[in-house]
Amino acid sequence: MSLITVQLGQCGNQIGYELFDVICNDLHSNGLCPQKENGLYQAASKERFFDEHKSGDFVSRAVLLDMEPKVISQTLSMAANSHKWRYSEKSQFSQKQGSGNNWANGYYVHGPKYKDCILNLVRKEAEKCDRLGGFITIMSMAGGTGSGMGTFITRCLRDIYPNSLLLNEVIWPYGTGEVIVQNYNSILTLSNLYQSSDALLVHENDILHKVCSQRMNIKQISFRDINKVIAHQLGSVFQPAYTADGASHYSRNPLGELMESLVPHPEFKMLGLRNIPQMSEHSLAYSTFTWHGLLKHLRQMLIANAKMEEGINWQVQLPSEVTTRRNFLTADLQFNKSVANLAIFRGKDTESASPQGFRDPALYTSWLSPDNSFSVWKTPRSFNKYEKSATLMSNSQGLLKPLDSIVGKAWNMFASRAYVHQYTKYGMEEEDFLQGFTTLEQIISSYSTL
Repeated sequence: MSLITVQLGQCGNQIGYELFDVICNDLHSNGLCPQKENGLYQAASKERFFDEHKSGDFVSRAVLLDMEPKVISQTLSMAANSHKWRYSEKSQFSQKQGSGNNWANGYYVHGPKYKDCILNLVRKEAEKCDRLGGFITIMSMAGGTGSGMGTFITRCLRDIYPNSLLLNEVIWPYGTGEVIVQNYNSILTLSNLYQSSDALLVHENDILHKVCSQRMNIKQISFRDINKVIAHQLGSVFQPAYTADGASHYSRNPLGELMESLVPHPEFKMLGLRNIPQMSEHSLAYSTFTWHGLLKHLRQMLIANAKMEEGINWQVQLPSEVTTRRNFLTADLQFNKSVANLAIFRGKDTESASPQGFRDPALYTSWLSPDNSFSVWKTPRSFNKYEKSATLMSNSQGLLKPLDSIVGKAWNMFASRAYVHQYTKYGMEEEDFLQGFTTLEQIISSYSTL
């Protein structure tokens, strides 16, 4: 099945470009595996992400949307200059006036005004697919176009394609602030997406920045460096894998199987992603990894809610693992509890990768059996130059702290009615803010009581 990517705003378009570039480069590599295996993998990847033109060009299955033309123009040019793939010349929409970092402007003004034109682009892209597997939207929560218009377009996609799956990839803003009203934009985005989307996959800018600094050894970190990390992590999930032991073909329904594995209840839709190893290409040439070591670290990252390998707290243990009184007194038992987890193993000797440690019932909520809470996908084909790599997609309490923080900051602003008039002038009402707070408080409560 094919996946259509909808790139929204500056952030969404820049990440979308990096994602297709990573996938295309991976698709054209030999994957350190037998030729037949590589051929099956390449065919599945191409079907998901590209429409092969009569000229032989790989054309991405994507729609590019922004209220300003500059970034889209740059994105189209960069893709064409790669000489490996390109965007369709008829799959982008832009105007000459942005949304002013205002969610209400994007949602109540630009969204309805340009709805028909945008959805016509999506329809044409969908008609190119032999089988439509769903939509992946990429958007920032902090600005106006990505968050506001992105939320509006997500709602429209849900109405028009009620039987297609919809995953929103959302970028969490820096805690120190990119935009003065980013907390308003974020709570309005999250609360509304929760009504329309099948799942929200969250990437936090603060964590990505640390990955670039501490794992990639980048001194002057740019947004492009951060976007490359996101693209690698997304590719590690959505490139083909065998979703069942002994399967003879790659999954044809990646979004469907992902939702089945991770979203068993509509009240729990917040997904996080951990990927190891992560390092610079220079360091990679001098590094070797074992599956035992990778999975030991990945499991502890899950338990201790560490988003990267650096600084894992090994003191955090599951109650079943506290074996002595001393450990009981020193261990932090506030471990990260999960609804569901999905592990994806790629590369050499994946048959020796034992995921048993992720099946411990103590990791999961009591209302779902561990057999239904944990899934494994595998492929002997390596990804993006890593001989062995592991990715963990989690529906867990991992986002509780940043979510609680962003709601608290937004509420403090709203209590003094700071900047509220900037939203109401575009047709919002104060009741819309209150509804957003109520929705997110309920999500926080649900995850807190796992």
